Amino acid sequence: MASLCLSLHQTLTNPLSAPRCRPLSLSFPGSSTFSIRPSSRRATALTTRASYTPTPATERVISIASYALPFFNSLQYGRFLFAQYPRLGLLFEPIFPILNLYRSVPYASFVAFFGLYLGVVRNTSFSRYVRFNAMQAVTLDVLLAVPVLLTRILDPGQGGGFGMKAMMWGHTGVFVFSFMCFVYGVVSSLLGKTPYIPFVADAAGRQL
Repeated sequence: MASLCLSLHQTLTNPLSAPRCRPLSLSFPGSSTFSIRPSSRRATALTTRASYTPTPATERVISIASYALPFFNSLQYGRFLFAQYPRLGLLFEPIFPILNLYRSVPYASFVAFFGLYLGVVRNTSFSRYVRFNAMQAVTLDVLLAVPVLLTRILDPGQGGGFGMKAMMWGHTGVFVFSFMCFVYGVVSSLLGKTPYIPFVADAAGRQL
């Protein structure tokens, strides 16, 4: 009894001398023996960190170039905004040389559209990250054609009537939305993240 009390006293006063936690082994008749080991958080963290792979630079560049297509085609909707606030046009002066080169090519919009759709979206050699970004850009470019069709069908006319004002507000709203999508897509692609554009991401994801 005295030896048991002495052993317990040494264990409580010196925790380092206590035996380490060992795996618990269980054995059942007619079955194999197995052991339960404590989980290691450090091993899990290292495994999670090792499984992360950054997005390659080439995929980021292709994604950024994809979002340039709908943005270039949406500049026509900003003419009323630029006419009202001429200083806003100064922000887009750096891209004027690229825009002039783009518009100098005959049917550049159609060539870029089908080239992006057939060469990137339907090309399974590219990763899903690139194909999804390209499909979002293609879907957004298709949606940008809707306001033009509505304008031609409704024919708001000239002057300062309600129809003309509604068209100006609508075109300005389309341009602002397209510009925000372009900035969002470019920044996300630079960071290697996947942008999800409202009303566009779901439609793009179903096409892959």
